[in-house]
Amino acid sequence: MAQSFLEYVVDDLNKKEVNLAECSFVLPSKRSGIFLKKHIAAKLGKTIFSPKIWSIQDFIADQAGLHPATNIDLLLELYNAYRKSKVTQLDDFSSFLKWGNTLLQDYNEIDSHLIPVHNILNYISAIKELDHWSVKKQKTELVQNYLQLWGNLESIYELFSATLKKQGNGYPGLIQRTAVENISQYAGNLEDNKQLVFVGFNALSSAEEKIIQYFLESQNALIYWDIDSYFLNDPVHDAGLFIRKYQREWPYYKNRESIKTHDHFRSPKKITITGVPKNISQTKYVGKLLQHIQTKPFSAPENTALVLADESLLSPMLQAIPTNVEKANITMGLPLKETVLYSFFHDFLELRLAVSNRGYFYKPVLELLANPYCKTLSNNQKYDFAQVLTDQIKQKNWIYVSTDNLIHHEEENDIITQILPKDKVPPAHWIDTCINLIEKLRNIFQSESNALELERLYRFYTLFNQLRQYLSQMDFEPNMKSIKNLFKQLASMETLDFIGEPLTGLQIMGVLESRNLDFDTVIITSVNEGILPSGKSNNSFVPFDVKRDYGLPTYKEKDAIFVYHFYRLIQRAKNIFITYNTEPDVLEGGEMSRLVSQLLTDSNLESYITHNIASPPVKLQEAPRLHIEKTGLLIEEIKSFAAKGFSPTSLTNYIKNPIEFYTRNILRINDLDEVEENIAANTFGTILHNCLEDLYAPLVGQMLTIEKITGLNANIDGTLRTNFQRTLPGIDITKGQYVLVYNVIAKYLQNFILLEAHQLKNNSLKLIALEKKYSVPLEIPQLDFPVVLKGTLDRIDEYNGITRIIDFKTGRVEARHVAIKDWEELLANYDKSKAFQLLCYAYLYMKEHQNKELQAGIYAFKTLGKGLFSFKEQNSSLITSDTLLTFEKYLEQLVLEICDARVTLVEKQD
Repeated sequence: MAQSFLEYVVDDLNKKEVNLAECSFVLPSKRSGIFLKKHIAAKLGKTIFSPKIWSIQDFIADQAGLHPATNIDLLLELYNAYRKSKVTQLDDFSSFLKWGNTLLQDYNEIDSHLIPVHNILNYISAIKELDHWSVKKQKTELVQNYLQLWGNLESIYELFSATLKKQGNGYPGLIQRTAVENISQYAGNLEDNKQLVFVGFNALSSAEEKIIQYFLESQNALIYWDIDSYFLNDPVHDAGLFIRKYQREWPYYKNRESIKTHDHFRSPKKITITGVPKNISQTKYVGKLLQHIQTKPFSAPENTALVLADESLLSPMLQAIPTNVEKANITMGLPLKETVLYSFFHDFLELRLAVSNRGYFYKPVLELLANPYCKTLSNNQKYDFAQVLTDQIKQKNWIYVSTDNLIHHEEENDIITQILPKDKVPPAHWIDTCINLIEKLRNIFQSESNALELERLYRFYTLFNQLRQYLSQMDFEPNMKSIKNLFKQLASMETLDFIGEPLTGLQIMGVLESRNLDFDTVIITSVNEGILPSGKSNNSFVPFDVKRDYGLPTYKEKDAIFVYHFYRLIQRAKNIFITYNTEPDVLEGGEMSRLVSQLLTDSNLESYITHNIASPPVKLQEAPRLHIEKTGLLIEEIKSFAAKGFSPTSLTNYIKNPIEFYTRNILRINDLDEVEENIAANTFGTILHNCLEDLYAPLVGQMLTIEKITGLNANIDGTLRTNFQRTLPGIDITKGQYVLVYNVIAKYLQNFILLEAHQLKNNSLKLIALEKKYSVPLEIPQLDFPVVLKGTLDRIDEYNGITRIIDFKTGRVEARHVAIKDWEELLANYDKSKAFQLLCYAYLYMKEHQNKELQAGIYAFKTLGKGLFSFKEQNSSLITSDTLLTFEKYLEQLVLEICDARVTLVEKQD
């Protein structure tokens, strides 16, 4: 391995005969300090007192005498300052959180770059005054309220910063501004014999520049830059943007020699750039790559770095690491937001937000009950409340779950009443309940000795105690939305830290953790636009031109930071593997990063680079059809089913697909119970059928007249309401989409009554039966067990002396569906399933009543104006005994095929 940057620093200090034990090192991060100690120990080969090693943040905080405050603490103090300002129309805390972070970031940048606060904030206020949308001289109240915030930015800042200083706290920018103010006093207190060494910096704020320059000019101080001459001497290369600026502008370099550079980037190396479709595929690809690296003569594992540009890939990446990677050191923490336990509390929070005066909306209730942690709590109770409550919601179609609906048992009261309290509770109650649930889960996992789950619970227990502490400090009452925002922010900032040896094994890190570190083999993932670099995101109230005028960093400077880190990572490496996502996605990042394009177009690297696209092989192969042999047990099930009775629907299921007949009718696997927030088609049909039966039931056996028929209109409303409550007991037909569904069914019923009344003007009609059930044994000599055909006829009537069998359909029906030209189609073409059903109904009726002829047809409510779709054979709508003799042959052929053990059930493909 080439000499690393930190090794170079140690060697150079030795050459200058600097006593390392008497040095104080200032580095960009604490992590690089660990490696610096390793190199010092290796170089000296003897025991010394460790030199003082600072991160730049700790060094400046010590100088300022302020402690860095957490982001949540800062937002709470900023909100208090905002409430104490002269702004009269105040946002609530939930609304404030949407823009408070942006304002905090702007204050941070203004302070860290030592911009006069009065100048820039008044400038912004003046711009907003010019930009507002009203052209009237007299400002409306709305415009005045809009401008109030901008006019009070300075007073909010003064109050906010004064409060933080009084508490001894600060945000990075305020700490840096205060450190600059204290610089001479702090420098005077430093030990004279201490050598101050600044190591490996790149992008510095104005305050950091001033502090470093001060010590370089007035103290016994040195600075080492890690910059390759290839970047520094190129006037447009972003990797050298900041250091070129320091060399050009710092008085220190005007009076002394220029910055000392390195020359490693153009040394021989192997760069493999691979496009991989989608993020998870990248993790799989890297897993294979690591397996290959481990078995080949590459560098040692501790000299191999896996750098995740998109840190959200940490969890899937850990799953993809091969087993032959024995040790790994993970410098990144796993955000609590990425854990399943977070989803449990988040679902609980969404449940509380979804409550209304009608109860808890069913979806968040079901989501919470389905969460693994809720199931764990439920399974450890004598009464499995999660399963019972889920079943009740689905079976009773509760769109809103009220506590009055819940069946309370003594065993489940403690948990259910906490999760679904009857009375309205304050937001703090949710936090207390979460802590209580953590205690219950802790007891369960302790009994199982599940250390990983206990660690997760402990982190969330700490988080909720923080949240409760914040609430106790607030002198206002936050709502649940505010609690949600705070909880999400805390969960995204807090991490589950991995424990490992920092100097051994494969190094897995983010881009910023790689500062000052060098590796022989480097793997960088997700090198896409919008991720590396992050692109033109401008989360700031300060306009671009104002930032440029005042020297605040714009997206160009922010991109240059990551350009430097990228090139610095690969400048000394021998084996470099870069992957990017080939599938552009505006949410996850765009096309291949410009950094990759720069490498590919760099003529100096042409001989070192290979570029390819990795994609799984695509084989266009027809999926094999499912075959199910009729074994002894299946034959017994079919015999049992035949004895109970084949229905027309079960037979047409077989015609459509024998496997569907097997799953639905033999295994009885039907659709899952679901809450019908929007009414399902079969439920719609059930309600319509039941209403027709209830309305016409009093007229069975009677000759129908126009007066009798039109009199049914008065009963439609009551019948509909009864059947809605019978079929969907949990819904309210006076609200939402059910109002529309109710009116559609009512209109269908009115249209049908109107149609029948119109037919009665010139025809006679007698209603014989409704929803009549028939069951007829089939005499099939080839079978030695009973076979029954059964069915329910929606309606039987006598129209002008001809018996009719009527089937009602709510779906779309066409005349061709009930017409037969070729009898072979009946068993081969599922489109003829409606004709098959009508023939089944006619067969059942004529076997019972010995009619010589009748008609069978369908009323389709979507096309009611087209009248009755009658079964037709060769343009004849009469079903005779000859017709049914022909049908009987095909019916027996179908039943024999179903019952024949030698005929395999074969899936039909669409």
